Amino acid sequence: MGLLSHRVERSEIAAGDHIYTWRTVFTYSHHGIYVGGSKVVHFTREQNIVSGDTILFSVPPKLSSVSSTNVSSTCTNILDCGFQHKESGVVLSCLDCFLGDGLLYRFDYGASPSVFLTKLRGGTCTTAQSDPPEAVIHRAMYLLQNGFGNYDVFKNNCEDFALYCKTGLLVLDQGALGRSGQAASVINAPLAAIASSPLKLFMSSPAGLVLATAGMYCLTRYVSDIGVRSDVTKVKVEELTSFHNCKSLKKPINEDHCDTREVTLNQTDTPAKKRRRCD
Repeated sequence: MGLLSHRVERSEIAAGDHIYTWRTVFTYSHHGIYVGGSKVVHFTREQNIVSGDTILFSVPPKLSSVSSTNVSSTCTNILDCGFQHKESGVVLSCLDCFLGDGLLYRFDYGASPSVFLTKLRGGTCTTAQSDPPEAVIHRAMYLLQNGFGNYDVFKNNCEDFALYCKTGLLVLDQGALGRSGQAASVINAPLAAIASSPLKLFMSSPAGLVLATAGMYCLTRYVSDIGVRSDVTKVKVEELTSFHNCKSLKKPINEDHCDTREVTLNQTDTPAKKRRRCD
C-alpha cells in the first residue's frame, strides 16, 4: 500500500471495485466502477466528451471521440463501449478506454485514520465502509440508465460518482463540498498554508513550519472524508431524484421531509449507522 496510491494488476480487480487512473503526470485522477467483463461505468462531463476536453473534466483520452447518443466509433474491444444516454454524463466503456495510457489503481475503503492521514494525495482512500459488490454494481448500472445529475468538478465529479456507488452516501448540504477527496485536497492545501502562516512568528525553523502546514492539510482532509463527516446520508439509488428535490427546498432539509433513523439498503450498510434519510 503506497503513500500516493494503490496500483494493481488487471487480474487483481473484481466486479464492484472502485478503480482509478492518474492523468498528466499525477496531476489528477479519473474514477469509475468496474462492473466485470472488462467494463467500467464512470461519470464524465457529457458535453466535453464531444469536444474532446480531457483535462478539466475527467474525460478519458480514448473517449474524446465518443458520440453523446450511443457508442464509440473507434473501440472494438466490446460492442457497447462508449454507451451512454443523451444528456447524461454516465458512460460505459471498456477497461482499455477508461485507462487510456494510464496505469490501474484501486481505491481503498475502510482505511484506518492513521493510514488515511499518511496519504500524500486525496482521492485514493476513505475511512467509509464499502457496500457489497452486488449493491455497488446495481447503483452503477441504474445510474448508467438514469444519469447522475450535472457534473461539477468540486461537488459532483467522477470520484463522487464512484463513492456514491460504493457507499450510497450523499452530502445533505447543497452548498457544501462533495465527497471527493481529490477536490478536498485542491481546496484544503492552500487553506492549510494560509492557516499555518501565523505560526512562522513562533517557529525559527522552516522545517517546523512545513510540518505544521502538512499537519493542518492532513487534518482538514480527514474531517472532509465521508466516513467522518456528519452531513452525509444514505440514499437509495431509486430515490435520488426525490432526494435532490428535497435538497432544493428553501427550508432546512431535516424539517418535514427527512428524519433520523437507522437506514439499510438490502443489509448493505455495514456496520449499520444512524444517518438521515430523505423520504
